[in-house]
Amino acid sequence: MVSTGSSDVVAQLRRAGCVFAEEEADLLAIAAAETGSDLEQLVAQRVSGTPLEHLVGWVEFHGLRVGVAPGVFVPRQRTGFLVDEAAALARVQGLDRPVVVDLCCGSGALGLALATVLAAEGRTVDLSAADIEPAAVDCARRNLAPLGAHVYAGDLFDPLPTDLRGRIDILLCNTPYVPTDMIARMPPEARDHEPRRALDGGPDGLDILRRVAAAAPSWLAPCGHLLVEESETQAPVAAAILRQQGLNARITESDEHYATVVIGTAPVGRT
Repeated sequence: MVSTGSSDVVAQLRRAGCVFAEEEADLLAIAAAETGSDLEQLVAQRVSGTPLEHLVGWVEFHGLRVGVAPGVFVPRQRTGFLVDEAAALARVQGLDRPVVVDLCCGSGALGLALATVLAAEGRTVDLSAADIEPAAVDCARRNLAPLGAHVYAGDLFDPLPTDLRGRIDILLCNTPYVPTDMIARMPPEARDHEPRRALDGGPDGLDILRRVAAAAPSWLAPCGHLLVEESETQAPVAAAILRQQGLNARITESDEHYATVVIGTAPVGRT
């Protein structure tokens, strides 16, 4: 049994390439103590490439502790920019009770973060979420239960109740956008431990976005917004895809977060 705070644990993690070895050693020790797990086994799993978040059971995202589990996509810190952009849109439109859907929701982190931000401003969110991965659906249901959100299992819009059609004010959709040929170059933490369907966006990384864009106009409320994260090089093509479906599209970027978000807005007088 490796002792808590042992320099040996830190050394093992450093040799495995963990940049923040000291912090990870502390988190693993706490997780072992809280769950009764064997610290040595946790360290071995981490050294073998298991994501730290899967081992400790949570990730810090947008100032919140969000539960994650094996087989669930770990939200990236850069995606907090998408949440910020969504909150800004809700403010600009004066939405006191926006209808929000977190599609491809994974752990439900985006919906949870947006609802938390708006709640601090006195706004209540009517939140729903959906994902195709069973492990993600279970995880999102646990995370979003305190909000009374509904989490649906299925492919994109398919499981959503029809009464949401034409009513969604904010559609958060962190679609898979890694080109298929690039999956092999991803870090093992993602490539080997996160669902392939949560990563693989097809030949150019935009296949899932095309499907979302084709259906989104019928689900968005007038002036409703679709927000998707893309790479800087993909963003112009993604914006063109949204425009082809009748949405007004613009690209926003954050140097601080190293993030690019494409926003598609439904026109006011669309039919």
